[in-house]
Amino acid sequence: MKAFGPIIEPISTWLNSGSSRRDAWIRRGLLITLMAMLLFATFWLVPARVLAADPTGADTLKDNPNMPVNMAWTLITGFLVWFMQLGFAFLGAGLIRSKNQTNYWTKSFMDFCIASLGFWAFGFALMFGGSKLFPGLDDGNSFVGFSGFFLSGSAYDVSTIMMWFFQMVFAATAATIVAGAVAERMKITGYLAYAFVIGALVYPIYGKWIWGGGWLSTLSIAGATGARDFAGSGVVHMVGGLAALIGAAMVGPRIGKFNKDGSPNNIKGHNLPFVVIGTFILFFGWFGFNPGSTLAATDLRISVIAVNTFLAGVAGAVVALYWTFVRTGKMDIIAGCNGCLVGLVAITAPCAFVPPWAAVLIGAIAVPFLVATATIVERVLKVDDAVGAVPVHFGGGLWGLLAVGIFADGTYLDVKGLITGEGGQLLLQLIDIGALVAWVGATMSVAFWVIKKTIGLRASREEELSGLDVPEHGIEAYPAQTPVLAGAAETDKA
Repeated sequence: MKAFGPIIEPISTWLNSGSSRRDAWIRRGLLITLMAMLLFATFWLVPARVLAADPTGADTLKDNPNMPVNMAWTLITGFLVWFMQLGFAFLGAGLIRSKNQTNYWTKSFMDFCIASLGFWAFGFALMFGGSKLFPGLDDGNSFVGFSGFFLSGSAYDVSTIMMWFFQMVFAATAATIVAGAVAERMKITGYLAYAFVIGALVYPIYGKWIWGGGWLSTLSIAGATGARDFAGSGVVHMVGGLAALIGAAMVGPRIGKFNKDGSPNNIKGHNLPFVVIGTFILFFGWFGFNPGSTLAATDLRISVIAVNTFLAGVAGAVVALYWTFVRTGKMDIIAGCNGCLVGLVAITAPCAFVPPWAAVLIGAIAVPFLVATATIVERVLKVDDAVGAVPVHFGGGLWGLLAVGIFADGTYLDVKGLITGEGGQLLLQLIDIGALVAWVGATMSVAFWVIKKTIGLRASREEELSGLDVPEHGIEAYPAQTPVLAGAAETDKA
């Protein structure tokens, strides 16, 4: 990273140099203008070599009479996945303090907006170019795509745009996982810069390797072909969870999180009902996440996928609740919610490939992965994850990828795990995990380092102690009651 010093240092000095408020506004305005010019210049330079394939859908309907029901299914389930953003916002907001609510809700709303624009401009093409799944996605190789930028040219097609929307909400989910881990101390400007990077570059290129016809999806070992991640335990959740771990480590712990001897303190959230509401919304949205990944209502495996999703979620909740009850003698609903979520994360990769009994086991076993990951993150690595995002998404996602290679029964797409006597799929899953950790670990470390050295990651000590709401937004989520003026009171009486 030191090699970037001659480039980064002048930019950092310019952005952070002490001056008047007016000069600061000018610098920010120039930076935003330059970013906008780069985006639009890229748009105009992308060659639209072929006219739109089918922007009205008339030819698509003629060729495939099932397309209306499949498109409606895919879009509606995509709407459910998008609605999960509200679940993430409620969940995270409930687990942090009241003085940072405006900041957290702003991040939760704006991260998917910015990540989605990055995915529209660059990410979708990098992820699916060369896959030839839909019109306009012809050019690319096993590592990166080169067609479909800005949904222009022949990518201006009803089927391609359907695919873009469904994949966009997945990219937005990966982006928003980080918000909770870095809550209460990361600057809003640094966070939103991260959101663009993960949506435009980091998530799509790894996603290409698995879902876009890339090298991991075609690799063959011991009679098995292609690492499998049906709905994103790795592509979405491990990617977001590892990015969250790196971001939280680089921004540093909240003031008061760790004692001098390194032991952690429990910083309590402010609204338990928010946590439960958020979990309900996320659970509901998962029925779009997993069954929707068939991209077709005519694929009747959706019933199995939906039930597997449900069973893993409830099994995780029950095991986590009783795990804490045995340890503490208390029924902890937060533990139940986290257990539910880690079960859902874990079943996301194998949901189409396993029988219902295996889904229950996958959800139950996800809880020890949650506990072990949480212990490592907080007590070994000394990383402050404000809402437990890393254990749920990285720990649960890791177990989900492994579970494919263990419990797949061969009834769907001929994917076979250890229970059928086949070991090749598990080897492929392990290679997939290694590739994910290497790619996301390297790229997100560089990205957060560059942001830290330019825009900055950490709010000042004074801002963190007072809460980020007023310093960064000028708005309190829970403003104190304004006293009624005596004159106004008398007027009201009159």
